[in-house]
Amino acid sequence: MSDLILYELQGCPYCAKVKDKLSDLDLEYESRMVPSAHAEREEVEEVSGQTGVPVLVDEEHGVEGMPESDDIVDYLEETYGSAA
Repeated sequence: MSDLILYELQGCPYCAKVKDKLSDLDLEYESRMVPSAHAEREEVEEVSGQTGVPVLVDEEHGVEGMPESDDIVDYLEETYGSAA
């Protein structure tokens, strides 16, 4: 099991951006698909405090629910990229 968990929605361009970065960095992660209706996204709301996706959890580094694709991409690059 991976320490990285990505909450995502099929067809979401912001989620695709994060998945592309995960792939670029050759990182394994667990994908958790969320329902399309925001009202049904209890699990992602529990970890991040909001219902939008993508949301990243990185258990190894104590990240419990990071929202916003740009922030996630920056975090992945800083933590796992060539600058790390």
